[in-house]
Amino acid sequence: QGASSPTENRGGTNPRQVGLGSTIATIDTIMTQGSMQTTGRSLDVGIDGDGFFIVSNGNLNYYTRAGNFYLDQNGTLVNGEGLRVMGYAADANGNIDRSQLSTLQIAAGAQIAPQATTKTSFKGNLNADFAQASLRLSELSGSDITRQQIIDRLKTGTENNGVIISYQVVDALGGVHNVELAFQKTGPGQWEVLQIIPTTTDTGTTYRISNVATLNFDGTGKLTGTPSGAITVTPTNGAPNFTINLTAADFQNITQYAGSSTVDVDEVDGYTDGFLESFNIGQSGEITAVYSNGQVRVVGQIAVATFENPEGLNKAGNNLYQVSNNSGQPNIGAPGEGRGKLMGASLEMSNVDLAEEFTEMIVAQRGFQA
Repeated sequence: QGASSPTENRGGTNPRQVGLGSTIATIDTIMTQGSMQTTGRSLDVGIDGDGFFIVSNGNLNYYTRAGNFYLDQNGTLVNGEGLRVMGYAADANGNIDRSQLSTLQIAAGAQIAPQATTKTSFKGNLNADFAQASLRLSELSGSDITRQQIIDRLKTGTENNGVIISYQVVDALGGVHNVELAFQKTGPGQWEVLQIIPTTTDTGTTYRISNVATLNFDGTGKLTGTPSGAITVTPTNGAPNFTINLTAADFQNITQYAGSSTVDVDEVDGYTDGFLESFNIGQSGEITAVYSNGQVRVVGQIAVATFENPEGLNKAGNNLYQVSNNSGQPNIGAPGEGRGKLMGASLEMSNVDLAEEFTEMIVAQRGFQA
């Protein structure tokens, strides 16, 4: 009640005020980070830091912090409401295309095509104490010979003058072929590398010798010169014949010391066809698939959006938000690039502190009563 002025018959009165009542100051969406809970489920993902997952319902995008994702019958990554999770697709070689957002797929039983071997490298030691060959294996090139003839040529009397190594390569159809190479000492610090190729005749399996390369070593056991050569493979499964070219770099890890011969294959590329066995999601949002042939390949990347004013987003229900006039436009990109990182097999818990909320509720009750 307001104050009144004195009159001729009555004096003035002071203002009267009984409290101000209880009103709501603001209604805020609190975007603080919640704690992470490990679930052990590969499709559960939490955002450690700022950002929102992007989920799509046709042409309409929503934004959410809830990372409990699933796969539908087509292998498309979706959230609990069936909205498709958006990100960046990868090509057949695992290269990410960030030019546009797209849905992400992890198809069960997905297959990758085989890749033929194109590179082989070697490592290890050739025994400098081996005897020099009196009969070179290369002299038998072009002739059908037996396995025993090969073994006999790799000895000079009772002393070895060479070793045989064996490894596998892959053709264009994913067929696996065994490659045998003989390293024979032909002079002081000189070794010939020869391919042992099996051939089938009416009398059984015989072999042919093909010259591959010549290696020369200096007085310290180091490889000199720039040796080169080629290994040929002739598949019988319909795949085309192919050649594996060798350069000096492929022999650079071979030495000649007075020790055991440990020469062996170092690296061989190429692989057979494979099927998807498992996958995981990394901090950068990359979805990495593991195939039955041992190949590991990126199949996509989850995108994350940030806002200038995330508290200004409109609530759309079911843990979803939409852009508003005061939220700003989404800044979309890969996790970790000015945005929060992803934590695989984890979910973000509620950021509500129950003890604090109970305390605030009691304070509000007492204020209202007063």
